[in-house]
Amino acid sequence: MKKIIVIIIMFTTVFGFSQKKELRNAEKRLNEGFYNEALDILSQIEGVIISSEQKYQAHYYYLLGWASKGDTNYDDAVPLLRKAIDLDNFDKYTEDAGILIDQIEIELVNLAVQDNKNEDFISASKRLYDAYLINPDKDENVNYLYFAASSSVNGNDYQVALEYYNKLKKMNYTGIVSEYFITPVETQIEEKVSETEYNLFKSSKDYTNPRVGKTESRLPEIVKNIALIYVQLGETDMAVTAIEDARKIRPDDLNLLLSEADLYMKLGNKEKFKTLMQEAITKDPDNAILYYNLGVINVEQGEFEDAMNYYKKSLELDPNYASTYLNLVGLILEGEEALVEQMNELATSNKRSDFEKYDKLKQDREDLYASCLPYLEKLIEIDPTNIEALKTAKNIYYTVGDNENYKLMSAKIDELENQ
Repeated sequence: MKKIIVIIIMFTTVFGFSQKKELRNAEKRLNEGFYNEALDILSQIEGVIISSEQKYQAHYYYLLGWASKGDTNYDDAVPLLRKAIDLDNFDKYTEDAGILIDQIEIELVNLAVQDNKNEDFISASKRLYDAYLINPDKDENVNYLYFAASSSVNGNDYQVALEYYNKLKKMNYTGIVSEYFITPVETQIEEKVSETEYNLFKSSKDYTNPRVGKTESRLPEIVKNIALIYVQLGETDMAVTAIEDARKIRPDDLNLLLSEADLYMKLGNKEKFKTLMQEAITKDPDNAILYYNLGVINVEQGEFEDAMNYYKKSLELDPNYASTYLNLVGLILEGEEALVEQMNELATSNKRSDFEKYDKLKQDREDLYASCLPYLEKLIEIDPTNIEALKTAKNIYYTVGDNENYKLMSAKIDELENQ
């Protein structure tokens, strides 16, 4: 019996020396950057590592995780490095394994950025999701889940995008972060700086007006995207429920309200869209775009007088909003067709009374054009390359006999079209 015990002890000792040698060889190859060679060495002791001492197991899994990382096999590398940390009772490999895991996270994100640039959105989404899973309880990592969802949408993988967005919604994720601003005394132009710079500069006499702001919440966009994906998948009831649930949670969130309005517009429910836009105006009465959108929907519903008032209010709030000018001109010119039809009917008549009617209609048409010109001229001043505005102005100047401005518009159009 004593002989057997001695033999076992001797065998274990030799076995231990052999393992240590292979582990040292593998580590040497890793330090030299030969990851595949290290993997080959480690594969030779894979079958016996389970029965070895825990310290050897910790070393083995650390090296195997390191080699897998070097081979860009991140799916295996992270769990292997985590296993090494769990087995490392003496904290010999824990710090280095943690550093490698952090490096994997950074590498995954950088590769995802490159994938997105190359429009390989599915690969980008997977890498971002893997980066998120490395430390899902960390606030910064939840951002990766958000970007993974966006990449899935870009890759038309709507089911995966929906899964990720629903996770974010369940977390009540907003993505709101603090932003730091300060104004150099020399330039008097506000600059965005890091938190560290902010804390340094705010007490300096060379800077003034330090302030901390917040980024906008991403939750309204997330909920809107969930709803739009449901629409894309043909599940309109789920889309409506998703956005209505979100509004119950945040009833005063204007962006969510606008997202709901946008959804109903996509569903073709223009009356509901109109109601929600009017509600939005009560929350943000100085928002020119809201009045513009109400102008558009009222035109589509044939309520031209209301549309005119909304467009004019939009311009009152934002005199530089080009789209409003063009739509307002189009709305004014809606009345031209009826005038032209009546004029054509009277053109062949020999009755004196019809001549008078014709002249009256002609004057009405010229007055109509005259009412358009101030808006067109302002639009061209704001956007001198707006070819549609230039052509409309050209036609009006021709009709009213303003040859000078007609030639001016023609020249501008020729210049733009020949660039």
